[in-house]
Amino acid sequence: MDKNVLVIYTGGTIGMIKDPLTGALTPFNFDALYRHIPILENFNCRIDTHCFDPLIDSSNMNPAFWVSLAEVIEENYERYDGFVVLHGTDTMAYTASVLSFMLENLNKPVVFTGSQLPMGVLRTDGRENFINAIEIASAHEDDTPIVPEVSICFENRLMRGNRTNKFNAENFNAFLSGNYPLLAQVGVHIRYNQQYILKPNFKKLKVHRNLDPNVAILKLFPGITENVVKSILNIHGLKALILETYGAGNAPTDKWFLDALADAVNRGITIFNVTQCKGGSVEMGKYETSAQLEGIGVVGGYDITTESAIAKTMFLLGEGYTGSELSKRLQSPLRGELTAE
Repeated sequence: MDKNVLVIYTGGTIGMIKDPLTGALTPFNFDALYRHIPILENFNCRIDTHCFDPLIDSSNMNPAFWVSLAEVIEENYERYDGFVVLHGTDTMAYTASVLSFMLENLNKPVVFTGSQLPMGVLRTDGRENFINAIEIASAHEDDTPIVPEVSICFENRLMRGNRTNKFNAENFNAFLSGNYPLLAQVGVHIRYNQQYILKPNFKKLKVHRNLDPNVAILKLFPGITENVVKSILNIHGLKALILETYGAGNAPTDKWFLDALADAVNRGITIFNVTQCKGGSVEMGKYETSAQLEGIGVVGGYDITTESAIAKTMFLLGEGYTGSELSKRLQSPLRGELTAE
């Protein structure tokens, strides 16, 4: 049976093509998709497109746009077997992470992809990324989607969306999944790693629209001053802080630092401890420098990425969770975003 895939173009490098008259890069005409990429006619699926108007540079990504994107998927969910989201690479990991939380009971593929070079450039990586994403979004086995979750397809690798981060601004291999195995590798054949892919639950899709952006990130560095730490912790309306610590969750043991965090926790601000490392996990209490954080009520984030931590915190705050219930849910895997040890 033919499958139906909806391509959603939000903006970004992949959708740009050179104007033959001016030489300038202009948005790709997705209405002429098959003319630009005729090989797509060989796929056993129908491809439709939805383009946002106006398009958005991924550097301008925001919660309101995330809601709009989730609603496009919701409105078209029953008509399509899979979705491909074309997105700028700079904030793709944030969008893929937050969509994984917003789309509860997702039982169809939502495959994000983009490119480092525009589609209209000779050596573009966009064409291959796009074709791979289409094939993965339409892939079924026994009439069941093979990858029924939010993923990122880039440079012949398929990764869980909420496990990725962009680690290279220049190479075609731009994304990393440091703490979770690849969902698939693309070569002569696409080899799916079934044991690492979320299983469908066949429940009705539920879209969550409430995201609370009253969060901040504090990245530790040697020499960070009391003024910097306190200024962030005293941001008006702040509800949660992502604390990017060293190594396995370590931080300074200076009294002023611990007192500032303790005061924030006592004022109801949730502090979520996430490692600065691209691989590895926060292990609260492993060293004295993290044991003291645990003692004042800082919440350990295990192996979650910063991008996913921000997305998950906005999502849970939007759902109305606070205090100990918020802390408990931050530490519990909801969409495969962390491994609780």
